[in-house]
Amino acid sequence: MASAAVPRFPPGFLWGVSTSAHQIEGGADERAPSVWDAFTAEPGRVRDGSTAAVACDHYHRYREDVALLRDLGVGAYRFSVSWPRAESPGGLGFYDRLVDELCAAGVRPVPTLFHWDLPLALEETGGWLRRATAEEFARYAGRVADRLGDRVRTWITLNEPAEHTLLGHALGVHAPGRALLLDALPAAHHQLLAHGLAVRALRAAGITDVGIANSHGPVWPASQDPEDTAAAELYDLLLNRLFADPLLLGRYPEELAELLPDGAAADLETIAEPLDWYGVNYYAPTKVGAPRGTETVHSGLRLPAGLPFSVREIEGYPRTDYGWPVVPEALTALLTGFRERYGDRLPPVVITENGCSYEGVDDQERIAFLAAHIRALHAAVEAGVDVRGYFVWSLLDNFEWAEGYTRRFGLVHVDRETLERTPKASYAWFREVLRAQR
Repeated sequence: MASAAVPRFPPGFLWGVSTSAHQIEGGADERAPSVWDAFTAEPGRVRDGSTAAVACDHYHRYREDVALLRDLGVGAYRFSVSWPRAESPGGLGFYDRLVDELCAAGVRPVPTLFHWDLPLALEETGGWLRRATAEEFARYAGRVADRLGDRVRTWITLNEPAEHTLLGHALGVHAPGRALLLDALPAAHHQLLAHGLAVRALRAAGITDVGIANSHGPVWPASQDPEDTAAAELYDLLLNRLFADPLLLGRYPEELAELLPDGAAADLETIAEPLDWYGVNYYAPTKVGAPRGTETVHSGLRLPAGLPFSVREIEGYPRTDYGWPVVPEALTALLTGFRERYGDRLPPVVITENGCSYEGVDDQERIAFLAAHIRALHAAVEAGVDVRGYFVWSLLDNFEWAEGYTRRFGLVHVDRETLERTPKASYAWFREVLRAQR
């Protein structure tokens, strides 16, 4: 189909798919508990009442899933290491086996060291609100690098500290379920500090290809009214600049300084350790206006009254089955805006997640979504942004956090009862895209 055509990218461009440990691995009785195990055990926390105790059973079926990656033809597979599993006897042995299988299949392993599944024991001593957790993370990063670094050259420290701060610590709709509103910002700082300390630990282990996977998206004011534009600017600070400025400029936005822990400025040199590339997870823009004084619902997410902004629905665009607007051109604007804001401080960019939730195996909507976003990415390349890779979220239908199994982001359908894998139309389409890029 012509609408699914994509342009050619420069030689060496890295194509991949992404997953995360808690969402696909299962094998929960073979590792220490995480914050998500405790969270999903609480009634009402997950839309369908499910847990990730089994998930896709990737822990036992990883060879089958690596075969899917090999047949798809991707150059790289972004997965995450479960910190609780790594702390369990024999836990790192699983990642040894997975990495060996990927290398044998000719697929580059790209592990993420933290994708939201903090060991429960650390949460019980304060979690990301406690500075010591960042130091524990650095020690964990060093242990994993010592074990896998002989075969793994590309590493990611953290996944989406913005969402983990907002959803898990400010609003309480994700694990660990804290509802601190703006008092959650110490969790953001300690994650960023953990990132910088982990970069140093990885470098000490001889790793030379390190990035982060930060979520970003354009913020659109609801109108040009000064109250709406001020609210949108604050939201942009909280969701974009709070997590990019310290990494790329070595400073926090001054408007947020009083919300951060005492002494945060002294950590900025560590947080700003040089990166080899900067990962961007992109899904959609956000429209923001002045606070409305009442609880609001946005894409299924309940936002309490009392926030200094309100999130509005974006109209006039198609929507995914999740209700998210489909705005591929916003990806181009995001990346060119980053280049303008950060200039030569912006390393090469990799899109570490981009995808959508649609039902069905003949998922033509997903094909159209991915094709449009890949074209938008190419437009950013043509505009001068140094983009080095693109990862689809996700390989498999999986446990979608507080949504449970009610959303399907995968290129491969997973039957909830039998766990049988069935490649979708989008899998076949993406395989042809990859062949055409060679």
